[in-house]
Amino acid sequence: MESRKISPNYWTYTSEKMFSEIGSGQSGLDKSEARKRLGIYGKNSFGSGQKVAGIVLFLRQFANPITIILLFASALSWFLRDPTDGIIIQCIVLLSSVLGYWQEKSASDSLHSLLSMVRLNASTIRDNVESELDSQSLVPGDLIRLRVGDIIPADAYLINSDRLFLDEAAFTGETFPVEKTIGPLPEETALSKRSNLLYMGSHVVSGSGLALIYATGKNTQFGEIYKRLNERKPETDFEKGIRKFGNLLLEITLGLVLVILGINILLEKPILDSFLFALAIAVGLTPQLLPAIININLAKGAKQMSQKKVIVKRLNSIENFGSMDVLCSDKTGTLTEGVIQVHTSVDPNGNPNQDVLKFASINSNLQSGFQNPMDLAISKAWPISADTVPKSGELSYDFHRKRITIIAEIDGKRTAICKGACGPLLDICDRYIDPQGQIRPISKELESIQKVYETFSRDGYRMIGISIKEIQENDPVDYEIESEMVFLGFVAFSDSAKAGIQDTVRNLGDLGIRLKMITGDNRWIAGQVAKSVGISNTTILTGEELQSIGEEALRVKAEETDVFAEIEPNQKQRIILALKKAGHVVGYIGDGINDASALHSADVGISVDSAVDVAKEAADIVLLEKNLAVLLDGVKEGRITFANTLKYVFMATSANFGNMFSVAGASAFLSYLPLLPKQILLTNLLTDLPEMTIASDEVDKDWIIRPRKWDIKFIGRFMLMFGFLSSLFDYATFGLLLFGLGANETQFQTGWFIESVVSASLIVLVIRTKNVFYRSKPGKLLLGATLLCICFVFAIPYLPLAKTFGFDHLPLLFYGYLLGIIVLYIGSAEVAKFFFYKKEK
Repeated sequence: MESRKISPNYWTYTSEKMFSEIGSGQSGLDKSEARKRLGIYGKNSFGSGQKVAGIVLFLRQFANPITIILLFASALSWFLRDPTDGIIIQCIVLLSSVLGYWQEKSASDSLHSLLSMVRLNASTIRDNVESELDSQSLVPGDLIRLRVGDIIPADAYLINSDRLFLDEAAFTGETFPVEKTIGPLPEETALSKRSNLLYMGSHVVSGSGLALIYATGKNTQFGEIYKRLNERKPETDFEKGIRKFGNLLLEITLGLVLVILGINILLEKPILDSFLFALAIAVGLTPQLLPAIININLAKGAKQMSQKKVIVKRLNSIENFGSMDVLCSDKTGTLTEGVIQVHTSVDPNGNPNQDVLKFASINSNLQSGFQNPMDLAISKAWPISADTVPKSGELSYDFHRKRITIIAEIDGKRTAICKGACGPLLDICDRYIDPQGQIRPISKELESIQKVYETFSRDGYRMIGISIKEIQENDPVDYEIESEMVFLGFVAFSDSAKAGIQDTVRNLGDLGIRLKMITGDNRWIAGQVAKSVGISNTTILTGEELQSIGEEALRVKAEETDVFAEIEPNQKQRIILALKKAGHVVGYIGDGINDASALHSADVGISVDSAVDVAKEAADIVLLEKNLAVLLDGVKEGRITFANTLKYVFMATSANFGNMFSVAGASAFLSYLPLLPKQILLTNLLTDLPEMTIASDEVDKDWIIRPRKWDIKFIGRFMLMFGFLSSLFDYATFGLLLFGLGANETQFQTGWFIESVVSASLIVLVIRTKNVFYRSKPGKLLLGATLLCICFVFAIPYLPLAKTFGFDHLPLLFYGYLLGIIVLYIGSAEVAKFFFYKKEK
């Protein structure tokens, strides 16, 4: 027996055709057939898949250019018998790699949370005998009995039903329990509207039913989510930026190493010394503390955000949070209160009428079945005690009639009150009550009544109709009652926008973040909610339209559209990926199983503390309050963190490149090495150490008001301009040492070492801001650490470790000249900065 390919349109089948297609019957499978199918289809689980060994996962963290360069630097330090620097570098690399390992492990944990939701028993019929079986042993063709509280263990087709309602909120995003009904449906029926299909992971709220399993394990809709979660998380904008930055450094480093090595060999300098010197140059170009500074920045950002009800699960997401320029959000509970309430009740002409609500409340409070959220909203809007209104009969709701009728004693009269969907309810009415309270034939007013319904629907309100009929004491309670009724009017329901949401949407816009709403609701409700929350572009793309759009066209459409309606769960990820391909840094906020793959694919996955475990595991950031307003402070904190990270990159690349370019030039005309390898490493370390405090630095407002991304070309231009400017003053220092002071080899190395570290430390105060440096105050820790480092550098020639590093005393006159060079350098950097940013703008 071969494994059957699952048909994509089971919802169009009758139960007889389903039994024939699956190869089962009313008695269920026999045990031997069930065993055979278990061998073919496998267990109804997702298994462990190709799980990567922990050691492989850990070693994979070292496969990036910056880490490779740093490890090379560490090896060089040990080779030079200078283990201190090597140990520091190794600790940095280890910390960064452990963090990356932990992040990938978290992705694996989200899969385990997904799997834990479906480990259960199921009431299964085999050989016409009902028994409890482990859900993992279920196969296509099994019959399962469903009762209140049961979780659907596999995808199934409904064979029979007694008012079966399922909660599919976590799976489809639908707020209200959904009634499941038997019988075939049109082929174009959307996934969320396939009322004869039951999906793994949803659960029974009320009623009971019998269902035929047609898909298990990875072949279920739930399995599709698992497959997408099992994919490696797409590279985020921040990770892409780090990778490109690392590649840039690698290219420049290799080029300089070859040039410098070639020059030194041509000048017949010792090959071993030249080789070690070239390697030291390579290490000097590398921002050794970048991983550590990134981690310090991120840790501080996470702490600040936690104080504002934003919990960061993955530290790297903070940088993406700051760069985010598109935020995709569900409607219910995020943009709206998530609680349905009565908006108004109106007569057939659309005029407010409280009698309509009163009769609706009697119907809702006296019914014996499941009270859906609309019933609860009616009861809240018009409270009434069921004990005060005698009930003498009920015609229960069913899918075909789409209405429920209650017979009650009202003002001494036996009255039938019918509540239901507007179309089916109007079909049983032949009269209506006009504004003057007169009962008139409905035929002439039917068109205007339908316009009232359409007007409210287009404004985004859910509508139900109410009709009544006086009946005799001896009239039987049967479906004949539902005829020749008097139409009273409509009850309109709304899920109101969250308080202050318009301000939040506007504030997000001010921060350069465009809000896009993705919802399963119909286009009319979606459009109305979009207007009410302040989304100005209400062009709508529906799930049906999205199905016929190719990937390239969707990339354009997704960028143009801010409201996505009637979206199926599996379409959310397509929208996210399309926006990322369009060049956006995309955030996605969701709290259901159906959101897990979109959360996984977004640059920033955002969930809430009340979300299902799968959503929280897949998310990068968890909000302690389901309110977009709490994101605002988080976004600002993310931008502060990103700004301070880029400050270090600007400093490290420009200063290091300038120094190394100077070294390359100096080595061409000096008979000795301009700096010893260990002096180059010490220079790099001392210029980096004050930057460990950069996380506490103040950030100018222009860094916060709009999102920023990694721009490698911009960094490259910055590095070249300020690197060459740094070299210009390095050469001025060379001239001073050689021709002004007649310095020997040791004095030259000492003098240039001091100038190099001091200028690189002070230039941070200039390039950390676009403004004139004295108008943008640095953080106290950064300023203090910079000054302390400069004092230490001036003291080094007089310390016991001076001989260890090959330093010597310098005449006092040098320090006077050095002060003049530094002042000119700072002034020139200010002028260069002005013209650089003017040109960039």
